[in-house]
Amino acid sequence: MSEVILVVDDDTSNLMLAKKILGEDFRIAAANSGEAACRYLENNIPDLVLVDINMPDMDGFELVEKMKDNPQWRSIPIIFLTADKNEETEIKCFQAGAVDFVGKPFLPEILSSRVMRTVELQRYRNSLEKMVEEQAAQLTGALRRISDMQEHVIVGMANLIESRDGSTGKHVKNTQTYVRMIAEELRRRGLFPDVMTEDYVEKLCKAAPLHDVGKIQVPDSILQKPGKLTPEEYDRMKEHTSCSSAIIDEIIGDVEEEDYIRLVKDVAMCHHERWDGKGYPQGLSGEQIPLGARIMALADVFDALYEERCYKPAMRPIEKIYEILEEGKGTQFDPVITEVFLSLDQKLREHLANRGW
Repeated sequence: MSEVILVVDDDTSNLMLAKKILGEDFRIAAANSGEAACRYLENNIPDLVLVDINMPDMDGFELVEKMKDNPQWRSIPIIFLTADKNEETEIKCFQAGAVDFVGKPFLPEILSSRVMRTVELQRYRNSLEKMVEEQAAQLTGALRRISDMQEHVIVGMANLIESRDGSTGKHVKNTQTYVRMIAEELRRRGLFPDVMTEDYVEKLCKAAPLHDVGKIQVPDSILQKPGKLTPEEYDRMKEHTSCSSAIIDEIIGDVEEEDYIRLVKDVAMCHHERWDGKGYPQGLSGEQIPLGARIMALADVFDALYEERCYKPAMRPIEKIYEILEEGKGTQFDPVITEVFLSLDQKLREHLANRGW
């Protein structure tokens, strides 16, 4: 007797009869008007409502309309009760959203069987909804675990590639952090609104660790060279951008979304392009360069200057790096993104201080 049935009828004898017929199997709540029913519903959600059509002040159709307009009440099943048994009334009942229609005076067997059938259907519906919710939660959890695992594999692989030149993975983590700082600030300011959505920011941050994946095909003798590269060695180093596309397709092409794959390729292939068109590998300029790659370019150069490399010491103080970025604004770098990055000075200094590197 867990289900509660609300019976709404202005005739007290009908309320008593309904309780007598249904009371052995269900808990019965009674309301003698539409207003009383609304007051009851404000604090209680019954499993079924039996509604008389012809009532003063607020008839059954008006009550049902109120119920359908209320998000908390609209899913409660409704059976209309009426002595008006013509076809038009029955059609109107179903059009109003009723699940059934019972004529008055009640025949106990008919009222009991129709209520029992409706309650059983509601039990099945609730059970099905619960099962769907549980399965959806399990699927969401599984997908989240798979996504986390993929991301850990991607970052781990990127760290292995970066560690070949002695950066021990710091470059991957650092540049991902700077990319997030820039992207979130661009979004906060409403810049590039057609692209800079929350989803895009998350995908870009996930793509950032793979920006140098093509370096896996660059010889150690070049990556680890402590001095300046020869022109031939530099040309070989530059090939890491154009090598990226095939590598990305091979390692994540079958397990990631198409738009994410495209973003990873853009970042990996184009983060050495320059705003003035003098970069590589394609000589793109201005907004021909994908937005993610323009953001990555600043993050990449800042970290390369700030951190020690096998071929150079760390640059200090940070103002020297800012001067280089300022000089590159509108030539090497997107001027808008450069201004945004430079404006993050305080946040950047706090981050560098907290990480203790």
